[in-house]
Amino acid sequence: MQLDILSDKPTTEVGSYFISNYPPFSAWSAGQTGAVERVLGEASAAPTRVTSARPAPGNGSTGAPTSAAPASGAPASASPVSDLSPSDPPPLGLYLHIPFCRKRCHFCYFRVYTDKNSSDVDAYIDALSHEVALYARRERFRDRPFDFVYFGGGTPSFLSNEQLRLLVGRINEHWHWDHAREVTFECEPGTLKESKLEVIRDIGVTRLSLGVEHFDDETLALNGRAHKSPEIFRAYDWARRVGFPQINLDLIAGMVGDTEDRWHAAVERALDMAPDSLTVYQMEVPHNTTLARDAKAHGEAPPVAGWSTKRAWVDAAFRRFEQAGYVVSSAYTVVKPGPRAAFRYRDALWRGADMVGTGVASFSHVAGVHFQNADRWEDYLDALASDRLPIARAFVTTDRQRFIRELVLQLKLGRIDLAYFRGKFAAEAVTERRPVLDALVEEGFARFSGSDAFELTRAGLLRVDGLLPRFFEPQFQGVRYT
Repeated sequence: MQLDILSDKPTTEVGSYFISNYPPFSAWSAGQTGAVERVLGEASAAPTRVTSARPAPGNGSTGAPTSAAPASGAPASASPVSDLSPSDPPPLGLYLHIPFCRKRCHFCYFRVYTDKNSSDVDAYIDALSHEVALYARRERFRDRPFDFVYFGGGTPSFLSNEQLRLLVGRINEHWHWDHAREVTFECEPGTLKESKLEVIRDIGVTRLSLGVEHFDDETLALNGRAHKSPEIFRAYDWARRVGFPQINLDLIAGMVGDTEDRWHAAVERALDMAPDSLTVYQMEVPHNTTLARDAKAHGEAPPVAGWSTKRAWVDAAFRRFEQAGYVVSSAYTVVKPGPRAAFRYRDALWRGADMVGTGVASFSHVAGVHFQNADRWEDYLDALASDRLPIARAFVTTDRQRFIRELVLQLKLGRIDLAYFRGKFAAEAVTERRPVLDALVEEGFARFSGSDAFELTRAGLLRVDGLLPRFFEPQFQGVRYT
C-alpha cells in the first residue's frame, strides 16, 4: 500500500516511505534463490575455517509478505547478467551487518539484537567472516577488488576493539579492501572511546557516520535512543583528533517529541560542529517498529509529525546548511564541497554496482539478481556452520526493472541525465516513462534543463519517495513495499 505522504495531514501513517530498491521487497521469493548460485558461479577450493580463538592483544589486523511475482522461479522475461567474466565489470561493494545494539530505538525496523552476550557476538563474528570467505571463492568475484565497504547495523561500534580486529583480520585472510575508495562505519556515540576510534581508523575506515539523530535529550529518550547529547560532542571531538577523512552526522526530522524550536536548535548545533557531511531524514514508521505496534494496539496514529511539517523542517535545514556553504547533494544529504564529502557507496549502488550483503537479513545485488539472507539468528548461523550461503529469498530482474531501479534511485539525487539511460538501456525505456516525467513537471515537482537533464524542484526533492512509485510497473503499484 502506498503511503499518503503528499497530503497535508497532521499525522504520519504506519508503513514504509523510503524507497531503497526495485522491485519491492514483497515481490522477492524463496523460489528464485537458484538464480543466485548461477550468477555467482563455481566455487574454488574450500577456504580454511577460522576458529573462535582470539588473537593476542595488539596482534589483530589493522589494515522481511505478499508476493507480486511468481514464487516458484523467475518470471520468463527475467534475465540476470550471466557473463561471469565481463570485460568491464561494475564496481563491487561489501556490506557487513553488525546487528547488535545497546537499546532498540522505537523507530527501528532493522534486524537488531539487544540481548546477545559476548559468546553470541563471537559466534556471529565467526559466521560473518566465514560468509565473506565463501563469497571470495566464487568465480563472479575472481580478481575483483572492493570499490566500497560499509559497516552497518545495528551498531557496528557495539563491537569491542578486540572483536573489531578479530573480524577484520579474519576477513583479510580471504579478501582485502586496501584499495577501496570508501570504507564507511556507522557509530552510536555512546559506544565510543578514543581508543575504539583509533582501531576503527586503523582497519581502514575513511568515513565515520555518527548516529546523532537529535541533540535534545528528552527527544532522544522518547525515541528510545541509548545516547545523550554530551556523548555526541565527546565522540565527535575524539573522531576529529583521530583524523578520519570524512565525518558524517545523521539527523532525523519529526521524531517523537520533536518541535519546530527543537529542530531548529538541532540544526544549529550540527552546524557548530562543522561536519564534512550530514544525512537528514524525515521520520517514517515502518510496520515492524515499536511505534507502529503501539499505534495499532491503541488504534491511534503514531505520535510523529505529519509529512508536510517534516518537509518544511527539512527544507529549513537545507536552506540553513546552504547559507553555511554546504551543498544539497540528494534528498537526504548535504556536503561541504570538496573531495572529503563524497558518498561513493551511494553513487555506485544507484548506478548498478554489485554489492555483497553479509550478515543476518542482509540484502545483496549481484549481476541483476536481488537476494536476501535468512532473517533469523539460528537460520543464519546454521547455514554457515554447514558451509552454505544463508540466502533466503531472491528476485531476478528484467532489463526494464534494472532501468527503473536506477532511474528511481538516481532521481533521489535531484537530477538525472537522460542520455545516460538511453546509452545504458534501451531508448524506448526512457520514452515509456516520458509521460510520468511530464506529469511531474506539470505539478511543479520537476523541470527539464536542456535536452537531456531532468531536475527535481526543491518541492519534488522533499517528497521524492512519494513520487517514485509512479515509475513502477503496474504489478508493483499499490502493493506493500516490504
